[in-house]
Amino acid sequence: MDIEKVAVIGAGVMGSGIAAHVANAGLPVTLLDIVPNGARNRNIITETAVKNMLKPVKLGSPTPLMHRDNAKFITTGNIEDHLDLINDADLIIEVVLEKIKIKHDVFKKIDKNRKKNSIITSNTSTIPRKQLVEGMPKSFAEDFIITHFFNPPRYLRLLEIVAGKEVSKKKINAVSEFCDKKLGKEVVICNDTPGFIGNRIGTYWTLIGMVEAVKLGLTVEEADAIMGRPIGAPKTGIFGLGDVVGLDLIPHVTESMSSNLPENDMYNIGVKEQEKLGIEKILSEMISDGYTGRKGKGGFYRLNSDSGKKIKESRNLKTGKYSKSSRKVGLKSVKAGKKGLRALVEYNDKGGVYAWRVLSKTLSYAASLVPEITGNIVNVDLAMKNGFLWKKGPFEMLDDLGPSWFVSRISEEGMKVPELLEKVAEGNFYEEKGKDVLYFGIDGKYSKIKKPEGYLTATDVKRGQKPIFRNPSASLWDMGDQIILAEFHSKMNSMDPLIMEALSEAADQCESGNYSGVVIGNDGSNFSAGANLGLSSFVANVGAWEEAEKFVFGGQMAFMMLKHGNFPVVGASSGLAIGGGCEVLLACDAVQAHSESYIGLVEVGVGLVPAWGGCKEMITRWNNDPKQPRGPMATIMKIFQNVGTAKVATSAQEAKELHFLGKDDEITMNRARVLYGAKSKCLEMIENYEAPLPNEHCLPGPSGKATLDLAVDDLVKAGHATPHDIIVTKELSHILSGGDTDPTDTVSDDKILEMERKSIIKLMKTEGTMDRIEHMLTTGKPLRN
Repeated sequence: MDIEKVAVIGAGVMGSGIAAHVANAGLPVTLLDIVPNGARNRNIITETAVKNMLKPVKLGSPTPLMHRDNAKFITTGNIEDHLDLINDADLIIEVVLEKIKIKHDVFKKIDKNRKKNSIITSNTSTIPRKQLVEGMPKSFAEDFIITHFFNPPRYLRLLEIVAGKEVSKKKINAVSEFCDKKLGKEVVICNDTPGFIGNRIGTYWTLIGMVEAVKLGLTVEEADAIMGRPIGAPKTGIFGLGDVVGLDLIPHVTESMSSNLPENDMYNIGVKEQEKLGIEKILSEMISDGYTGRKGKGGFYRLNSDSGKKIKESRNLKTGKYSKSSRKVGLKSVKAGKKGLRALVEYNDKGGVYAWRVLSKTLSYAASLVPEITGNIVNVDLAMKNGFLWKKGPFEMLDDLGPSWFVSRISEEGMKVPELLEKVAEGNFYEEKGKDVLYFGIDGKYSKIKKPEGYLTATDVKRGQKPIFRNPSASLWDMGDQIILAEFHSKMNSMDPLIMEALSEAADQCESGNYSGVVIGNDGSNFSAGANLGLSSFVANVGAWEEAEKFVFGGQMAFMMLKHGNFPVVGASSGLAIGGGCEVLLACDAVQAHSESYIGLVEVGVGLVPAWGGCKEMITRWNNDPKQPRGPMATIMKIFQNVGTAKVATSAQEAKELHFLGKDDEITMNRARVLYGAKSKCLEMIENYEAPLPNEHCLPGPSGKATLDLAVDDLVKAGHATPHDIIVTKELSHILSGGDTDPTDTVSDDKILEMERKSIIKLMKTEGTMDRIEHMLTTGKPLRN
């Protein structure tokens, strides 16, 4: 059965977020909520929810919609007047208050108005399914599933499913496939237990993290410095995560989990310790004073204004007072953690002790919960990686530590050894066998991990084979079917001469007939964060201009070989693809983009201009757009605005609008399916592939440049542009207008590339650009000079 129309009941933060994400998939969705007492506009709640989706937000803040146009897919209403709107919905998602009576009232209304065999789901995270279906008709229970989304629904990939025995496999598969392919979720099947997987383990981790921090007398910064990146968790750690989630939610979640678990469960033992240490009292006082986290006056951290500057402060857990937060924590164990988990937990300082105390309990707890919470260890690891953004799941972490070593140490400390850890004995929880990965099951045997059809990662491609070519920054791998995977693995996948060497090698392999096509992609969080600025800085500081010119020209040649070679090239983008990373995608014949691809030409931010064909490709794409006004100036002005302000698309959908992606480039919602889609696209193109020919462009010349420069002068007068902006944008306007060309002549691709080369080298020699590059390298932020 296909899910083509969705209804969401409840328009709070989660409900509206889920509705927005269904709209991101291009599907019609009805959003309903109650009518508030005395409301003149009976749809005020849902209409306000949609208005809030469209509000501009600060750069970097999460927005529920991938493009504001997606709001058109959302129909608003209320559950008193518009329940008839759900009678053609294939899937109805309930997202109302976590109170059983309210949910049952809503279910009865849904059941009266839904069509036969439609699927009803609840987004509950605390109420067991068996309680939710109690007293409901059998036909309702047969169509009822829990679909637990994580907040924010657009960005967090985990989707936990809980279904009863009475629900058919066909319906479970329909919901799983819809959430996987349409919404981009990593779907994990859970048992009907409190907190399912993610919250059962994740909230225990945060609970124990706070308990052990207080016991050891750690500051919140020290605790978060250890429980963040050194263990492979987000840098928010424990206390920072509480601020993000909302401290006022913690007591409710703790109470709900605690009341549904046995008294001797490790979770409840942790709750008693928390009460004894006064942590519950600390949270209560903070909440009553309005310190509920980032949504309130602050939490364990806050921003305080001092002489017009925002100063980050942290809370003293003993006194409750705030003081300036230290950016660096003086724990040597943090650095030791770079060598791995074992080095971290064995390090002899309070950070190492803290890491061991928290991880020994958290990992033991996770091991003790299989098969209670789910059928296998793979689901546990997937849940923690996709719901709490851990780099590795609990069982992968146990493998890093060594299961037998872990058992030996917890035994010495008098901790109970979970049965699964006893069974694995001297082995590991995961093993590789050729191209397959095996996991250790509750039956004591190893089984092959079965991924959904269409899942493919670079790790899958590489397993069991040697690279065709490798250097420190990039590798080439055989994907099968005569397709090469070009994988970047420099820091942030930044572009350097070694990547250009690998791309040139890929082109040579195809031109010589060994391979028929190239896919460029990787498993990193970012496709590529642009050119290696450290290298650019070094070259400029020592005055090695000949090397700089080689780097720029080498990049242009590599990208032109990709663009005009006799073989198709497909980019597989996800995360940041900015600067040189964007130019790689622009050089591809096609792109299979993850929906969360953030693409843009940002060079002006560091005082440079795109010089690997970025300007050339933008001119080609905008001039070929039939929707644009005729004549060169309109399109050139658009490009100048986008590139001159370093505009970055906040989604793949927006990247299409800005022409960083082409009209035929495809968008994939599920990150795990991008590489498979890119390879399939490349295979489709091989048979009748014809390399594109270089272009000739009609550009306005000096008069066009004068118009563009005038626009910058106006920005300077208004205080929106800086002195060095003028220098940089004059070079950009020179390239985009075609230099000294006559408007009646055409400008070749080669001529534009030549102008790009000359302009970037000229800018690299300016003090203002050098200052911008140095500032970006040291602070990670652009300098406005």
